[in-house]
Amino acid sequence: MKRLKRRYLALVVDFGGVFGSKELMDAVWSAISKLYGEYGASRTGLTLIDYDVERRIAVVRILHTAVDMVRAALASITKIDDKPVAIHVLTVSGTIRALYKKIKQ
Repeated sequence: MKRLKRRYLALVVDFGGVFGSKELMDAVWSAISKLYGEYGASRTGLTLIDYDVERRIAVVRILHTAVDMVRAALASITKIDDKPVAIHVLTVSGTIRALYKKIKQ
């Protein structure tokens, strides 16, 4: 059995208000489903690892083959709960340890 290669993305959420991790992930799943359909969304392996509300930084895990798909879907998100929002990819890493080192610098 072949091992799955994963990538970790640090996301910065530009938003005036406060919302929880559920609203964030609903918006991300919705954007991926709109662009690639249910089958494409299932091929991303998207999982929320951490979401810091105060710093507005989220960490997600995806499959390495879906990095470009997820980045495109994140760029298409413009509203969450009818309020303007922008989600930017801060950095991408192969391990979660290296990702947290990059975020802290």
